[in-house]
Amino acid sequence: GAEVCVADLDERAAEAVAGETRGLAVACDVTRRDSVEAAFAKICERYGGVDIVVSNAGRAWQGRIGEVEDRTLRDSFELNFWAHQTVAQAAVVVMSRQQTGGCLLFNVSKQAIDPGPKFGAYGLPKAATLALMRQYAVDHGRDGIRASAVNADRIRTGLLDEAMIASRAKARGVSPETYMSGNLLGLEVTADDVAAAFVHLALSEKTTAAVLTVDGGNIAASPR
Repeated sequence: GAEVCVADLDERAAEAVAGETRGLAVACDVTRRDSVEAAFAKICERYGGVDIVVSNAGRAWQGRIGEVEDRTLRDSFELNFWAHQTVAQAAVVVMSRQQTGGCLLFNVSKQAIDPGPKFGAYGLPKAATLALMRQYAVDHGRDGIRASAVNADRIRTGLLDEAMIASRAKARGVSPETYMSGNLLGLEVTADDVAAAFVHLALSEKTTAAVLTVDGGNIAASPR
């Protein structure tokens, strides 16, 4: 029932997804404040405001943390932390003016809680984004703005592509199928499962500062 806007660095990719919902596609570089603010201006011009934001951009830089280059770590923080802060700030400006509350949702990944080997450059800013979510819940709850996160793992996306799946499975001596279902339930988790979690949090009007784990069961990544 929502009016949907899809923002992406690749405008054609955004248009392809937005077309499925007859929504708005916006070209946006989330690492640039001016681009983010321009995107929100277009959204407000089209729909009159913003109620729900899913902050989902990310990239998994790799390398042992004691060897990773400063530039790599800084680039990762720009996208995996600062971009989420810039998007959330822009959203809060609009939501505060509306005075009708709102919902900020962040994709934080299991790396925020259960760091994996050679993924520190990715996991460190994700952990910071998890803390960012909690801070928004604390500071803006009085404005009726909720903030929560989805903690997912092993989802087939542009981030975890077939080549990376094959590489990680080979390193563990298992098949790609076994690797993708390597959780307590023995089931592969899909992007649709993650999307359903975001929708659930968006509709949970009395829930904030929550971390919803979507990984088929991984005790090490469980927040409690």
